[in-house]
Amino acid sequence: MADEPLILGIETSCDETGVGIVRGHTLLADALASSVEQHARFGGVVPEVASRAHLEAIVPTMQRALTEAGVTLADIDAIAVTAGPGLAGALLVGVAAAKGYAVAAEKPVYGVNHLAAHVAVDTLEHGPLPEPAVALLVSGGHSSLLLVDDLARGVTPLGATIDDAAGEAFDKVARLLGLPFPGGPYIDREARAGDPAAIAFPRGLTAAKDLAAHRYDFSFSGLKTAVARWVEARQRAGEPVPVADVAASFQEAVCDVLVGKALDACRTNGIETLVIGGGVAANSRLRAMAEQRAARHGIRVRVPRPGLCTDNGAMVAALGAHLVASGVAPSRLDLPTDSAMPLTTISV
Repeated sequence: MADEPLILGIETSCDETGVGIVRGHTLLADALASSVEQHARFGGVVPEVASRAHLEAIVPTMQRALTEAGVTLADIDAIAVTAGPGLAGALLVGVAAAKGYAVAAEKPVYGVNHLAAHVAVDTLEHGPLPEPAVALLVSGGHSSLLLVDDLARGVTPLGATIDDAAGEAFDKVARLLGLPFPGGPYIDREARAGDPAAIAFPRGLTAAKDLAAHRYDFSFSGLKTAVARWVEARQRAGEPVPVADVAASFQEAVCDVLVGKALDACRTNGIETLVIGGGVAANSRLRAMAEQRAARHGIRVRVPRPGLCTDNGAMVAALGAHLVASGVAPSRLDLPTDSAMPLTTISV
C-alpha cells in the first residue's frame, strides 16, 4: 500500500554490497555488487579486500537501487543498515554510508542485526511471519536455531554451532574436492549426480550423550575431518575420488542434522512454522528434505527464493520495515558497529 513506509536497507557485513528498497512487504529494488571473485583465489573472504570493495561499490549500488525502485533518497522514510555481526571493516563502510545518507536526507536510521534480517527477508515472499516461529539460520559464518517470539524486539537462541558453521564446512569440503569457492553451489551441483548413501559420514552431536548437552547445537568440524580422511585414503591407494558421491554423502549428512534438529525444536516447542534463512538455505537438498520431513509433522516450512537467501540489502530493508511498523525507535546517529553482535540484539 502506498501509505506504508518506504525503507532502504544497506548490507555490507561480508563480501556482498547490497542496497534494497521495500514498501511494507513489497520488494521494489534489490541491487547487489559482489566481491566474491576477488576472494576466490584465496579460498575464502579476505577482510581488507572486502572492505575496499564495499568502498568502491556502495555509491553506484545505491544509485542502481534508487533507479530500479523509481524513487529518490528524499522519498525514503527510513534507512536500515547492518550493524553486526560481520567483518569489522566491512560493517564500518555500510554504517558510515547509512549515517551519511541519513544526515544528508534528514532521515532516521536503524542499525540492525544481520541474522535477524535473514529471518525478516522471508516476509517479502510469504507475507507476515507467524509468531512464534522457529528459525534455522545457516550460512558461512553461522548455524543457529532461534525461537522467534517477536522479531522486532527479541528472539530466544536455542542452539548454535560450536565449531565450523555449515557454510564453512561446505567451503572446506569443496576445496578438498578441487571445487571452486564458494563451495556451497558447486557441491550442490555435483551432488545431484551422486549417491547420498554411498558413504556413511558422521552426523555431529546426534549421539545420545551429545544430545543431552547439545540438543540444538551443531558441529561440522568432525564431518569435515571425516571427509578429508576418506578422500586422502582413496588418494593414497591410487584410486579415483568419486566427487559426486562424496559431495552427495557430505551434503546429506549436513542437511540431515540441520533438518532433524530444527524439526525437533518445532515439535518440542509446539511451533507450526519453520523459517530457513542464510546462504546455505539456497541448497536444493536442504530445501527438499525440510519440506518432505516437515510435512509428516504438519509443520510449514518457509524458505525465501535462493536469491534472497544470500546476503542482500532487501533483507535489511525488510527488517527495517518490520521495526518501523512495530513502533521501534530509530538508532542514534552515533550508532556503533558490533562484529560479534548477539542474536538477542535486533537493533541498536
